[in-house]
This record gives sequence, C-alpha cells and structure tokens, in this order.
Amino acid sequence: MDAPIQAVSLTRKPGGPLAPTAPFGLERARTAQRFHASFPQYAPTPLASLNRLAAHLGVAAIHVKDESRRFSLNAFKVLGGSYAIGRYIARELGLAPEDLTFSLLTSPHVRDRLGQLTFATATDGNHGRGVAWTAAQLGHRSVVRMPKGSSPERLANIRALGADASVTDLNYDDTVRLVQQQAQEQGWVVIQDTAWEGYWDIPAWIMEGYTTMALEAVRQLEDRPPTHLFLQAGVGAMAGSLAAFFADFYGQDRPKVVIVEPHRANCLFHTAQANDGQLHRVDGALDTIMAGLACGEPCSISWDILRDHADHFLSVPDYVAAQGMRVLGAPLPGDPQVISGESGAATLGLVTEVLRRKDLAPLKEALGLGKASRILCFSTEGDTDRENYRNILWDGLWPHPSK
Repeated sequence: MDAPIQAVSLTRKPGGPLAPTAPFGLERARTAQRFHASFPQYAPTPLASLNRLAAHLGVAAIHVKDESRRFSLNAFKVLGGSYAIGRYIARELGLAPEDLTFSLLTSPHVRDRLGQLTFATATDGNHGRGVAWTAAQLGHRSVVRMPKGSSPERLANIRALGADASVTDLNYDDTVRLVQQQAQEQGWVVIQDTAWEGYWDIPAWIMEGYTTMALEAVRQLEDRPPTHLFLQAGVGAMAGSLAAFFADFYGQDRPKVVIVEPHRANCLFHTAQANDGQLHRVDGALDTIMAGLACGEPCSISWDILRDHADHFLSVPDYVAAQGMRVLGAPLPGDPQVISGESGAATLGLVTEVLRRKDLAPLKEALGLGKASRILCFSTEGDTDRENYRNILWDGLWPHPSK
C-alpha cells in the first residue's frame, strides 16, 4: 500500500525580496484572457459552488473551477499551449502581445510571412491535445510524443486533430528530451512547460496562458476571496503561475497555497523537503493514476515562485485522487456535478480526506482549515480517459485503505 499523506511546510521569507509575481499577475492575465477570448470557441468555464459539501465538511465555502468545459477539449492545458504558440508567432513578426488575436493569426498576411510551422511537444495527453488543436486551428502542423503507458484514448484524441502523434518507450522527462532532440534535427518549434538552459520564454508564455482561468475565477468569486488555494502539480507550471497570480491580485491577503503531488512523481515535495536551494528530481517509471502529474523534474521558473509564495507541499497516494473523482462525480443533493479526471480531482480529494479523517487532524490544523475557510480548487481535466474514469467510479479501483 502507498505511504500515507505526507506534508512539508515552508516559512515565508522574513523581510527579504520575494520572487516577483507581476510576470503572471493581473495585467499579464488580462492580455492572455483577451487573446483566448478572440477564439470563436471561447467561453469562461464554470465555477462550481459546492455549498452542501462545504456545510457537510464544516467549512465556509468550497469552489471548484471546472476545466472540463475548456474549448470542448476537456482540460485546461490548451490555455498554455495556445498562448505560447501565439506569442512565438508574435515574436517572429515583431508584434506586441496585446495585438494578438485569432483573426490576425489566421490571416493570409501571417501565412505569407511565416509559411506553415511545425509545433512539437511531449505530453501525457492534455497538453499535446491543446497544442495539436491550436496548430490545426491556425493552419500549422504538430508533432506529439507521449510517454510509455499513455492512454490509447488520449493518443487517439490527439491524432484526430491531425497531429503526428505516437507513444514512446520512455518516461515523461526522457520523452521531453527526445522531442527536444528531434526538434533540433527537424527545425520544429518546441512548446513545452519545462524550462532548461536557453529555453525560458516559451515555458513562461505557457504559464502566462494558464492565468486566464485564474482571472476568470476571481471574477466569478466576486467579493468572496478564497482563504485556501489547493493546486495540483506536475512540473509545477500551472501551480507556479496561479500562485503568482493570486499573490499579485490579493497582495498581503493572498490565500494560503497548498501544492498537491502524487507520491511517485513528487519532485516539488522533495525540493521543498530538502530546502537546500537545489531542484530535486524523481526518476523511474513515475507510476501513478494521476497521469497529468507524472513528471519527475520541476520547472525552475515555477519553483522560484512556489519557494516564496506557496505554504505547504503535500505528497499523496493515488486513492486520494480516486476519492476526489467520486465525490465530484456523485455530489451531495443540491451541489452541481463535476466530471473530474484523476489529475483534476487530486486537490478536492485531499480536501475531503483532511476534513473528514480524525487521524489527519494535525494536518488540518497545520493547514489552518476551519469554519471560516473558503477553499478554491481547479479541476484541471474531465474524463480524458473515459474507460479509466468509469473503472474508478463504478468498480471502486483505488479504494480508500480503510475500506
């Protein structure tokens, strides 16, 4: 059986300078959101208010941003990939980010200037699908490589968008390196949220793209700011960008930020645990049902933010994600249903565990959860692997160890 839930807390720096949040703050989010809103398919995704669940668990509010509705792609990842592709084209043409629109990027002028480009990426599924969709929408090509064990359904979804897509016999991080090598040989443009030496702009643009959903969320919350923000993490790009946005938006009143990772791919947890100024990686198969979080090497851009603007790092077993899927899929009467996949449900699963289990009372206290807590989670994907989703909900795979 997997190890129990593990937690590490980081103390905010007393005084000294913190990592800047403006690169992923309100103004950058407004630019990204205007770009996304220029696509004909754009609409803000719903913010589900789980009032009955909040009352049942003894907190003031639980909100879940439902990214299964994003661009009909069933996941949030397209926000980052599309914005990075747009920013790359803008740089090639000497355009300002504020001038980017769907109509401009699909204009004959852009095609005449650039021709047809090929965008390449490594993915467990959702990011690659977003890159393939964007490339197809804008009239370009895409190449997608997936790690060993990737879902056949996710591969088929990417191929249906016209991508040259295949599954490798490598883990995620080695697949990233494979794409990097092939792109250098073939002249492709790599769209990846992992940074490495000399490759900083595109990961940062991807992170900026993710802030669209954060801006939507604060607008939907109106005057009900969260006290706690639970964010799942793979390489940490989404977690870092949203932690920065909420710190920029709320300032000293920012919510406590809790980072959630699977036990078998918990590189940020190990980096926080060591707290030695170095990034720490996790090697091997990265075997977890949370496929979207199965990444072994942190994004350095994101870690710089999380080191200063996140409060807690939690490593969780797979049953926590399965629990979240079931709670969201079979809500209490009066609450909306949220179809959430393994990676999307990890944070809500953790919340329900911490608030229901007496043996986790010390963790509940450490996180500062109580009657006045207003919790915000992001369900970052829907049932992107429908067979696995049904297996978990119908057949009880990955049950709670107490069952």
